[in-house]
Amino acid sequence: MKVIEGTIASPLGFSADGLHAGFKKRKMDFGWIVSEKPASVAGVYTTNKVIAKTIPLIVTKTTVKKAEKMKAIVVNSGVANSCTGTQGLEDAYTMQEWTAEKLGVEPELIGVASTGLIGELLPMDTLKNGLSKLVVNGNADDFAKAILTTDTATKTIAVTETFGRDVVTMSGVAKGSGMIHPNMATMLGFITCDANISSDTLQLALSQNVEKTFNQITVDGDTSTNDMVLVMSNGCTLNEEILPDTPEFDKFSKMLNFVMQELAKKIAKDGEGANKLIQVDVVNAPNALDARMMAKSVVGSSLVKTAIFGEDPNWGRILAAVGYAGVDVPVDNVDIMIGGLPVMLSSSPVAFDDEEMKDVMHVDEVTITVDLHAGHEKGTAWGCDLSYDYVKINALYHT
Repeated sequence: MKVIEGTIASPLGFSADGLHAGFKKRKMDFGWIVSEKPASVAGVYTTNKVIAKTIPLIVTKTTVKKAEKMKAIVVNSGVANSCTGTQGLEDAYTMQEWTAEKLGVEPELIGVASTGLIGELLPMDTLKNGLSKLVVNGNADDFAKAILTTDTATKTIAVTETFGRDVVTMSGVAKGSGMIHPNMATMLGFITCDANISSDTLQLALSQNVEKTFNQITVDGDTSTNDMVLVMSNGCTLNEEILPDTPEFDKFSKMLNFVMQELAKKIAKDGEGANKLIQVDVVNAPNALDARMMAKSVVGSSLVKTAIFGEDPNWGRILAAVGYAGVDVPVDNVDIMIGGLPVMLSSSPVAFDDEEMKDVMHVDEVTITVDLHAGHEKGTAWGCDLSYDYVKINALYHT
């Protein structure tokens, strides 16, 4: 597998565009991804119980299940169209219908997504005006900008992999900065691929990998109402179809896992007000699920996050988060390392060089390793430090 410079439109047969329509005051806020032919599609969605009130997710989830193909996904930022009742539902279907009309396809081949303030109706004149200006084969970099809310940077990744004589390209783009504590999906994430694979097989690959990637990040412990991840694969490479339980499927799944993991890490690193990416590795655990739960417990601890912000190697906070993870694992022989430097061995604190620790804590990416000595499995989670700016950003973000 090779990482390449690319955009969400790098796979064969895909294009994208983004622009400022007026959902937000100044920044880009509207865009689409278009496949030249209907693509296989798979999705995962927020587990926030408000999904029943989250109109775009209802429409897109229904569309994916019914058609099992997708021609395009159209996205606005600034207005979430969540908890907006019957009118919001009508507006989401209108958004779908207008996009289908412009592309000359059936509405059930169009997905819709919205992110932003909850409880506000979509300004339909703004949507109509923006849609009239979107073009096929537009600026894919602008799509990555158009889906952002409080993010400080775009989040993209592109890779290639060889399947027989064919080179398959896969790209991902995401937004997410706050309200990141997923369970089945986080934020908005879109992945495109030109491999020949059915929707059912694509869903299998996505579902297998989401638990180890997007579901292992946390910024603030809040689960958004509007989160989803969609994967589209249009078969334009003309490779032999990728089937379950084959070496080709395993290779495809690893490719997808890498793209999802890289997007997840970019989201965690861009947490609201964040200065540092935190990676927690729990190793030598009895099973992988326990390891993932412990890793996420540590990275989600406000006390651990503030300690990392203050560059304080507070092993007590780490051990406490391990202890309340809800996992029945003995903790009487635990090693804890920060940036590779031991701060605890066999559940007892150890002395370390202060100057060396300062260097370790001062970097942009801090790795915490928890060795349980209780098995052979491992789990990883990602998050960010908790700064003064997080409070400022969310205090000023109004409804």
